[in-house]
Amino acid sequence: MSYAEAKAKYAALGVDTDRAIEILKQVPVSLHCWQGDDVRGFDTDPSKPLTGGIQTTGNYPGRAQTPQQLMDDLDMAMKLCPGTKKMNLHASYAIFADGQWADRNALEPKHFQKWVDFCKERGLGCDFNPTFFSHPKANGLTLSSTDEQIRSFWVEHGKACIRIASYLAQELGQPCIMNIWTGDGFKDIPADRMGPRMRYKQSLDEILSEPYDFEMVKPCVESKVFGIGVEAYTTGSAEFALSYAAMNKEKCIPLMDNGHYHPTEVVSDKIPALLTFFPEIALHITRPIRWDSDHVVLLDDETQEICKEIVRCGGLEGRVKIALDYFDASINRIAAWVVGLRNVQKALLRALCMQDLTDLQNAGDFTSLMVMQEEQKTLPFGHIWEEYCAQCNVPADGQWLGMVKEYEETVLKERSSL
Repeated sequence: MSYAEAKAKYAALGVDTDRAIEILKQVPVSLHCWQGDDVRGFDTDPSKPLTGGIQTTGNYPGRAQTPQQLMDDLDMAMKLCPGTKKMNLHASYAIFADGQWADRNALEPKHFQKWVDFCKERGLGCDFNPTFFSHPKANGLTLSSTDEQIRSFWVEHGKACIRIASYLAQELGQPCIMNIWTGDGFKDIPADRMGPRMRYKQSLDEILSEPYDFEMVKPCVESKVFGIGVEAYTTGSAEFALSYAAMNKEKCIPLMDNGHYHPTEVVSDKIPALLTFFPEIALHITRPIRWDSDHVVLLDDETQEICKEIVRCGGLEGRVKIALDYFDASINRIAAWVVGLRNVQKALLRALCMQDLTDLQNAGDFTSLMVMQEEQKTLPFGHIWEEYCAQCNVPADGQWLGMVKEYEETVLKERSSL
């Protein structure tokens, strides 16, 4: 079957696939740099273990060990993926000139100049994240610490990141989503659940007192259900993060990571709930397996449901900020990027090509609704995806893995492993 034939099948249902492709071309999806080097960053000793609830598994050869290697790998991944991309950086990916190292509370825009150059050369926007983990002062509580020196250090880090996010937005001419997440919490049942949250709230208030243009810098508050070493209590719970964002709509937005909830909860159902009240929300799309395991995103049911709700709720009109967040060191890291990003693009395109069946729901015709929802699953979507890839000048499915394998043989295997 050709694209023209597939297009006609969709047109018979009132779906304009040409329009769907053109819409998706303009939708930015933020690609997370930390998949390429196992969340190591460049500001601490790479031989030390990750802390703060972060963990990677596997030791596949070829991890990026320098800024240039990471940029090269990102280039390889992005050229294999269709659509509009953004970069997503953690503060720990600061790039220092010789003798210019700065601790996280003293980071400056100049430490991200090379990333700005990278993005400008490729026409990319850039999102940003303070890094409240893998640091000597992050072995316990950070923004909710009872130690005022520790808490103040991390507040200053957050303020520095606001200034860096403002710099990225100004230089690149696109809004910067600046996400605040910490692994603060307790391994076992705490004596005081409220105190840490009051300190966390105070810290967020102090961070967001740093001046910024809310049209260009979008601070987010991200929740977590639990983490490694904080299994019993997480300071930044869903209730805390959503309540804080709701009370501070003029200066921050909520961010949902679909690995950060109880196993029976789904973010797809939460998207329309939040968009009922929030003008904007942000997402980190990942794949949890029983817990927040950050597996590579597949074209699974929940990824498709998330993308359906983004489309149905008008999220592609700027209301939903989409980013990837996973890291897998057990497989080729570039393939991990490509699989995840292409799957999110597929899910969005499939959602854009779905017939609107709202009238059946409103009429109470649930028999027809179920039947037509099921029949849409066997439409020739693969030909629409192939056309989208062709128009974006990237390989179709079945054509790109060999390119990654060649890059592995000629580039990745030449790198010494740590």
